[in-house]
This record gives sequence, structure tokens and C-alpha cells, in this order.
Amino acid sequence: MFTTLAMLLGLSATAAVTPAQTNVQVDVALVLAVDMSGSMDLEEARVQRMGYVEALRHSEFINAVTAGLNGRIAISYFEWAGSVNETSLVSWQLIDDAQDAAAFAEHLAARPVFTRRGTSISNAIAFASKLIATSPYDGMRRVIDVSGDGPNNLGPPVAPIRDAAIDDGIIINGLAILIRPSASAGSLDRYYADCVIGGPGSFVLPVRRSEDFAVAIRQKLVMEVSRARTAEQPVPVQAAPGSDCMIGEKLRPGFMDRVYPELDR
Repeated sequence: MFTTLAMLLGLSATAAVTPAQTNVQVDVALVLAVDMSGSMDLEEARVQRMGYVEALRHSEFINAVTAGLNGRIAISYFEWAGSVNETSLVSWQLIDDAQDAAAFAEHLAARPVFTRRGTSISNAIAFASKLIATSPYDGMRRVIDVSGDGPNNLGPPVAPIRDAAIDDGIIINGLAILIRPSASAGSLDRYYADCVIGGPGSFVLPVRRSEDFAVAIRQKLVMEVSRARTAEQPVPVQAAPGSDCMIGEKLRPGFMDRVYPELDR
């Protein structure tokens, strides 16, 4: 039942992008899918946004881009919560020097910051997959970069949407925000490793303090562009999931009533 629902809802997530018009090859086609759910206060949301802005401007990121086989990447950005905020979409831009990266960063910095209710990682991955499918750039690697501070609790179940993206050759990496961890949901970085990320070389990086956002985001972007490893070891992927990939849904009030309405409790 969940697999069928996930497929139907995943197909309904559309991305407002221009159809592919060119086959310019890039080292990476990278989508930044950034959580702006209400579990983060506005200050944390602003710190996270500026973490991306600073990372895009940083010389380590520029050096990683220019050191690639093609010396260029394509990048896109959007924010999500219980649904994708399509007005936040910054569509595909080619980056091959510091000026391009700075222009993309300025675009992000100029946008208003606000949060919304709910957490739908599955909708974020589905939307990002559509962006990649309609990208005007030919990425040698295609990567979705998901940040989040909680498990999936709205939309379709996350695992089938994740699996569909991986089957299409997409790599999904994660930034697990552990500033205010929830004991009831278990270890979020472990959940991301088991239920969200996937594909060759995929990884999760944790953020435990607001002041660590900028460094962690920069490390993650450099790793995604260059496939290098950093001093902090990413959380590895387990062969068999140890996390309950439905934990977020189960923590929502009335979950069992919605799934099994015939049960008399």
C-alpha cells in the first residue's frame, strides 16, 4: 500500500524548470534541498541559509569546482518543509569560476527567510529528482543534497521515493541537523543513513551546533564536488536498515487510525 501511494504521490511532484535545451557536460549536477520546517526557529533558518551562502563563496568550494575533469558544475536550490516551497527555487546555473558562484550566493542571500509546517523528505527528493531529470546540463554525477532536522512525517513514505531516485542513477547525501535532537525519533544521522541517503559514495554529515553550519555545509559541498573525504567521518550506510523509516509518521497523532481505521482500540 505504501509503495503504491509513494509512486503516485512522487509522480505528482512537479518542478517549474525549463526543459533541457543543451548537453553541456558538467562534473556534477547538484540539487540543494534545504529544510525550512517549523522545528527550526527563524534564527537557525537564517544561520543555515547563510551557511550555504558562505560555502558557495569559499575558496575551497571554488577550487573543488575548477579542479574537476570539466572544471564546472551545475547547481540548483530549493527549500522545503511539509511540501516544497516552489517560490524558493533557484533553477539551474552553471558554475565554473568564483564570479558564477558569488552570483548564485547573492541570489540566495537576497531572498526572505521563513519556515513552514511539517517535514516531507520524500516530497523534497521527488521534486529534486524531477529537477535533475529536466536539467539542461549533462552531469557526470547527479547528486541531491538534503538537509533536515527530523524524520519524514508528511507525504509518501521516504524509502520508496529514495529507492526510485537511486534506481535512476542519482546519489543522495544528507546533512543531519542535530541541534535540538528528539529522543523519541532516535538518532537522526542514523535515520538519514538508513532511510534517506543512497547511491555510490553517499554519506551523512551531522551538525550539532548552530555555529557549525557554515563549516559542515562547506565540507559537504566540497565532498560532493570532489568526492574527497574530510576529517570528520561521515555516517556510513548500513547494508540492512537499522532504523524505522516510518518513525516520523508513527509519531504523528492518529497515525494508526489513518493506516488501520478498521481496528477497534
